[in-house]
Amino acid sequence: MRLFDSHAHLALDRFADDLDGVLSRMRAAGVLGCMVMCDPGDLEPDHERAVEIVKNNPGFRLAAGIHPHNARNWSDAREKTLRGLLALPECTVLGEIGLDYHYDLSPRDTQREVFERQLDLALELDMPVQMHIREAHGDTMELMRARYKAGRLPRGIMHCFSGSWETAKVYLSMGYYISLSGVVTFKNANKLLDVARNTPADRLLVETDCPYMAPVPMRGNRNEPAFVTYTFARVAELRGEDPEAFAEQLWENTARANS
Repeated sequence: MRLFDSHAHLALDRFADDLDGVLSRMRAAGVLGCMVMCDPGDLEPDHERAVEIVKNNPGFRLAAGIHPHNARNWSDAREKTLRGLLALPECTVLGEIGLDYHYDLSPRDTQREVFERQLDLALELDMPVQMHIREAHGDTMELMRARYKAGRLPRGIMHCFSGSWETAKVYLSMGYYISLSGVVTFKNANKLLDVARNTPADRLLVETDCPYMAPVPMRGNRNEPAFVTYTFARVAELRGEDPEAFAEQLWENTARANS
């Protein structure tokens, strides 16, 4: 059985001291692929380290995008750096991008402007996007519906999806994939259970979003790619899937969604 962690922040400092051990545990757990995220809009950019990790690990891929938290840092220079990353053969995804109204670390108008710019860039480069949407599904769906109707919505993935099944259906109707993180294992994740059960098997992905949000039974620990096995097992259980066949389905989904 092989699994792919479709969203991991392995270039962060929290992995600097034991990355070799993290990678060893990952492979031992059967997690043979990983999407390594980077953000050239951060005040302490991690993209050089992310590129190094991806180049040194066959089966890994790179995603680059300016997170809504860092939208306030958008500039011509940052866009140039982002374009350079997206031109790398290892880079197959523009992300994570979107709207985050929980922390509001960038003004909402700025978030929306930078989100739109990156959606346009994804269309220009014919790349999929990974979307980060937190407490902003109303504005996001309005924006996406308008773009979808106009033929201006790039293909993509709803990363770390935490909304309802009704919300998921809207994104699915526009061709998006639903990626579930360790949140689906939490006791208070009731609305995600319907999402896990009802999303078509060919539109599902699993991820860690490590080092954040470790799944049960690893709550309280730094999350890492090996832990995606717990999320996978929970989703397979909820759906009544054969683990071997389901793992292969998710592997194929990830390859399709991230290319």
